[in-house]
Amino acid sequence: MLTFVVRRIGAGVVLLFVISFLSYLLLSVPDTDVGRQLLGDGAAQSAVDAKNAALGLDRPVPAQYADWVTHAVRGDFGVSWFTSEDVTQAIANRLPVTLSLVLGVTLVTALVSLLLGVWAGVRRGAVDRAVQILAVAGYAVPGFLVTLVLVLVFGVELDWFPAIGYTPFTESPGGWLSTITLPVVSLSVASVAGVCQQVRGAVIDVLRQDYVRTLRARGLSARRIVFKHVLRNAAAPALSLLGTQFVGLLGGAVLVEQIFGLPGIGSMTVSYTTRGDIPVIMALVMFTVVGVVLINLAVDILIGWLNPKARVA
Repeated sequence: MLTFVVRRIGAGVVLLFVISFLSYLLLSVPDTDVGRQLLGDGAAQSAVDAKNAALGLDRPVPAQYADWVTHAVRGDFGVSWFTSEDVTQAIANRLPVTLSLVLGVTLVTALVSLLLGVWAGVRRGAVDRAVQILAVAGYAVPGFLVTLVLVLVFGVELDWFPAIGYTPFTESPGGWLSTITLPVVSLSVASVAGVCQQVRGAVIDVLRQDYVRTLRARGLSARRIVFKHVLRNAAAPALSLLGTQFVGLLGGAVLVEQIFGLPGIGSMTVSYTTRGDIPVIMALVMFTVVGVVLINLAVDILIGWLNPKARVA
């Protein structure tokens, strides 16, 4: 297992450099005059050229990338071209918002999907059909429609939760919970639909295995068989999908953050990408790639711990 972890970390480091270079190259392709954007159309060309030179944009792209990497490996991602805000601090200010959403959605998805998936896989019949109908409905209904309904019903009409805004946990735990409840529910609908189906299918497949019939013949209770033996072997598909959804949410649930007015990574990504603010965009890309590597590694380790056969593979 240790060798596997080291190899995955090494592959992740290589992936970081490859994606960072390709991203920097692609961001540098558009013929955008950053100096002109910063100084305005009325600025003299000499001032624009001086501004571009100060930002290092008058040098070849490989030289710009090498300078960026030299600072990035030390944790220095520079400052925003347009706001002069420290990039690391800007991301750190918005990260708690996105992490609140991601962790909340992951927790809700894991619990609800586990309950519904196991219930449908074990009981079958009418319960199974009802769960499948709910899962299909969760997929079919557009996410933005779910979000708007939640805002109008629970945020505006009933006034149970704030319709917009975010309260940090450090200021008010209760206010924090109330401000993330609707966004988490909105994002969890489709996530639960997908993971629930994976749990259901995996549970049904495992229940058909010979060793399960052997356990039943030995007189073990159905509850012990399901929760001690079946779930351990059925966990891999659901964990893989859950990890993928976690990574996707790390990039920011742009629509949900904008509707609820949440200052998270998603809204930040849209704002700075439209400006072409390379220092901020590159830091966000690296943050996302690191998240992908770490989450996938954690999922693989967890699957190996739950299922020794997967660990050997």
